[in-house]
Amino acid sequence: MLDPPRRAEEDTRPIVFEPSPKPTVGVELELSLIDPETRRLSPSAPALLADVGDPRVKPELFQTIVEVNTGVCKDIGEVRADLAGRLERVQAAAAKRGLGLLCTGTHPFASWRDLPITDDERYTRLVETMQWPARRLLICGVHVHVGLPSGEHAVAITNAMACFIPHFLALSASSPFWGGRDTGLASSRSKVFEGLPTAGLPPRITNWAEFVALMRTLLGAGTITSIREFWWDIRPHPGFGTVELRMCDGINTLDEICAVAALAQCFVSYFVDLYDHGEPLPLLKRWTLAENKWRASRWAEQAMLIRNEHGEVVPLAEHVEEWLDHLRPTAARLGCEDDLGAVRRILEHGPSYQRQRARYAETGSLEAVVDTLVEELQEDRPWRAASNQR
Repeated sequence: MLDPPRRAEEDTRPIVFEPSPKPTVGVELELSLIDPETRRLSPSAPALLADVGDPRVKPELFQTIVEVNTGVCKDIGEVRADLAGRLERVQAAAAKRGLGLLCTGTHPFASWRDLPITDDERYTRLVETMQWPARRLLICGVHVHVGLPSGEHAVAITNAMACFIPHFLALSASSPFWGGRDTGLASSRSKVFEGLPTAGLPPRITNWAEFVALMRTLLGAGTITSIREFWWDIRPHPGFGTVELRMCDGINTLDEICAVAALAQCFVSYFVDLYDHGEPLPLLKRWTLAENKWRASRWAEQAMLIRNEHGEVVPLAEHVEEWLDHLRPTAARLGCEDDLGAVRRILEHGPSYQRQRARYAETGSLEAVVDTLVEELQEDRPWRAASNQR
């Protein structure tokens, strides 16, 4: 580059990582609004949001979805209490309007073509810019934030946690159906989301300065107007002082949400300790990361995971079990042993994609699948686990 340095106006804005000295946790989940008569999505979010009146319950791209966010929580117990209270208020408001709720990666038979976009400048601009890839984003996820002490930590932990995208995707996989058809995938949501140009696997960044340079390039080029507009599966979040895990499908019970959040907090805290002691963190080549993510989106916990660059494989569920044992001391320190242990229950009764397929095989009805999902969220009990008790 022979030209003198150029500093566009947008390049002068500082990108500062706001440190979180402790591994605080925050969770965001997206809920679909259901018409109980038709079991279709209901574009009732504007009215529901007005009824709830909570700034942490927000609109999403489609008027059929609302987002529920926790505050900054010191531990998983606080996450559970915060989410339980907000979900109770949202469910009460939905019931008054005759609506059901569910939290899965996709609705089993809805079509994005039929549904209105939220009247908001950000969403209007997104659809105008991205066109078809944005218009079909009728998907829901759960995001987990974990606090970190510096931007350098955030970059290092993002690189390490990229190796565990398949584990979180498998545990949360809840989108086997798309547009009324079985896709053959455990998570079709992950493949839909990858259609956006700034979504998918994170690039491997060397340090915080390189991350800032990348953000300034994208801002200066007009690719994004805000750091919020790059949607990697894992990303540093400078304003919150966190690493944000964004790979999960919607998770349909509070117990399972807390289990996945506990796993995230434990992994991040464990890797921070390694980083602070100068120990190497896990790294895999990008093509290995991509193959493992594909295997998780296809087969979830039943996938054979590539565990190293020699091509050795291990059952993904077995690898989760290995790490649960390894993270137990970290969970004890963080006070989330019971929630981390609940990850095993997900493996025992099967993630949501399995339960949805089982319900469809039993009834031959996607409407029955929707009914079961609404019941799951309402009762905080996975359908298969509940049916086994009868």
